[in-house]
Amino acid sequence: MFAPSDERLVKRALDNNKQAWLQIVRRYEGLVFNYALRMSGSRDDAMDLMQDVFMSLFRNLAGWRGESSFKNWLMTIAHHRCVEHFRRRKDYAEDYDFEQQESSLDWDSPEAVYQGQQRTQQLVRAMQQLPVEQRLVVELKFFQHLKLQEISQQLDVPLNTVKSRLYKAVENLQKLVEEV
Repeated sequence: MFAPSDERLVKRALDNNKQAWLQIVRRYEGLVFNYALRMSGSRDDAMDLMQDVFMSLFRNLAGWRGESSFKNWLMTIAHHRCVEHFRRRKDYAEDYDFEQQESSLDWDSPEAVYQGQQRTQQLVRAMQQLPVEQRLVVELKFFQHLKLQEISQQLDVPLNTVKSRLYKAVENLQKLVEEV
């Protein structure tokens, strides 16, 4: 059976169809949660942010005009909620719950799994030390797989600013990972 398009689900949700709304939430809750988790570094904050994003989506669903994909529009909302979160809280969590992270490790080799998990932990800790602007660009480029132009549009900053933030973030990540 084919899954309904985002456009169709939004139209049905706007007609007060609860099932359509639930399908939207189910379709994107993992994406939003993982984005919030990588940005906040805290499972509890990620859950709060995810709830905030979907509440905002519910209130503003009629505002989606289809100029960009629904996914991009939703992730823009998620981005804005994360920025608000950082403005409210200046202290960043140091701990990270790795149980939810999936990887493409060779599960037949315990040593490879362990080394992969160690590298992931090291990288996430290093990301938590980046300035928020750089962390956002890294998240959107490497975890959300957006093109630089799409990141520029989503963050509403010039393309050259996105490039410089990305290059600086990669440089900082390399230094932070090498220090350990």
